[in-house]
Amino acid sequence: MDESKTVTPILGNRYQLIQNIGNGGMAVVYHARDLMLERPVAIKVLRQDYSRDEAFRERFRTEAKAAANLTHPNIVTVHDFGFDSDRLYLVMEYVPGTDLKTILKERVRLPVEEAVNIIIQAAAGIGYAHRAGLIHCDVKPHNILVAPDQRVKVTDFGIARAMASIQPDEKHEVVWGSPLYFSPEQASGGAPSPASDVYSLGVVLYELITGRLPFHSSDPAELARLHREAVPVPPRRLNPDIPVALEQIIMKVMAKEPSARYRTADQLGRVLSGFLQSLETFRVSPPNNASPAMAHSQPVRIPSDYPAGPAAEAVEIEDGGFNIDWGTTGLALATIVAVGGLIPFWLWIWFTFNPPTP
Repeated sequence: MDESKTVTPILGNRYQLIQNIGNGGMAVVYHARDLMLERPVAIKVLRQDYSRDEAFRERFRTEAKAAANLTHPNIVTVHDFGFDSDRLYLVMEYVPGTDLKTILKERVRLPVEEAVNIIIQAAAGIGYAHRAGLIHCDVKPHNILVAPDQRVKVTDFGIARAMASIQPDEKHEVVWGSPLYFSPEQASGGAPSPASDVYSLGVVLYELITGRLPFHSSDPAELARLHREAVPVPPRRLNPDIPVALEQIIMKVMAKEPSARYRTADQLGRVLSGFLQSLETFRVSPPNNASPAMAHSQPVRIPSDYPAGPAAEAVEIEDGGFNIDWGTTGLALATIVAVGGLIPFWLWIWFTFNPPTP
């Protein structure tokens, strides 16, 4: 029997279910109406086998409370949660539009700038959650919504957990995340970190610009092994129109070791924003000897004055050169000169009061 047809039409004496708009392994999603506030909402109703598990219900409540504290333009807001007719449900902001996976099915792959813009927006929302101490744990195209005005919103922070509650050596019998998109550490059953979400964003970006996933297998265990051990095919081999600099960013993001990636989604977002700015600058004012095609083949340098956001970290892209802070260097030289100039003065004072013995 279709579970979506057995749910009470009105949940919690407040939410009227209107239309089934999505089905997943854990839940059914409805377009609904909040009768109290008279506004549209989206409601995720968990399937009965999850709802009946008391331990899961408690974990769900904890995570829903954490997710409800996230308020950001690129995150689907959580309004409420409850339990009715033996079903757990989560009430969220209703976002018209479609998910990124549906867009991919229709278009196969996206132009570089459009794909990067989507990931920048997703990274902004996920980065905000990272600063709040939450990890998404399940970043994938299905959980990235694109509204008609091209605003991107990340949804399904329902499985996010507070970073403070995760021990570095924690292992899980249940692996969090989707095998096609999860990080090597998640594939190993280890504790996820913000860098785990960064890896998953890299997998999504790889798929957006190549039309293919970096790793694919019908066997979840084999997928986990590939994420842990295999090196992805460089994206330019699948799509030569991808700029060299973007390929370098993606390969860094998909490093096996979390410490080798960008540490947070904020940092990835700043790097990608700098990449787009440099790409646009190159296209508007290319070198005199550059052909239009070179805009896609030349390495792109991230601007040194790109503004850093909250919780900023250094943004680097290896380009074979040196980035010298001339202000700091000049100050250091001035200090050396000033200190050196005092040496004769102190020697004069010393010999004034301590004349050499004849």
